[in-house]
Amino acid sequence: MMIPFLIFISVMIIQRLLELVIARRNEKWMKEQGAREFGLKHYQFIVLMHLLFFVVFIFEKISFFRELLPFWQLCAAVFVCAQLIRVWAISSLGRFWNTKILVLPNVEVVRRGPYRFIKHPNYLVVSIELLVVPLMFGAYVTACLFTILNILMLSIRIPAEEKALRELTEYESYLGSCNRFLPKLLNKYDN
Repeated sequence: MMIPFLIFISVMIIQRLLELVIARRNEKWMKEQGAREFGLKHYQFIVLMHLLFFVVFIFEKISFFRELLPFWQLCAAVFVCAQLIRVWAISSLGRFWNTKILVLPNVEVVRRGPYRFIKHPNYLVVSIELLVVPLMFGAYVTACLFTILNILMLSIRIPAEEKALRELTEYESYLGSCNRFLPKLLNKYDN
């Protein structure tokens, strides 16, 4: 069962590297347009957490020889759905998507794609991955540890990002009615 794991983890790592290439290209363009960067102090810890996720995940899987869970297909389906949301989020933001907090002053806030429904679809995807991927391969320690670390990280990251967006854009008027992670259900009084 090691071959499926190695293929899966390789695909995830390649995906992350491609995202970093896109982010670097977008960062260069945004800075040329006058973007300001926020969250420098915590960004290094986010990068470290994501690197450690792969290290701990691989270590746990190899060290404890865990098999795929009996419900691995469900985990895989959730993972694939999360990837579709990720692609939707990245393509919706276009050149504004980044792994860093970069904000162009007075630019119109993107409210298309998944951003019509929730404020932070990419963080939702990462949260799903950090839980579902290790569970699929029986890496329970990794799933628990990095879910907790991610919650701590996002409790710093999201307020910093939203503060930067409120300072430099009309963020509240565009996305103020959206929830962070889950779409609002229609109120029975809505038409």
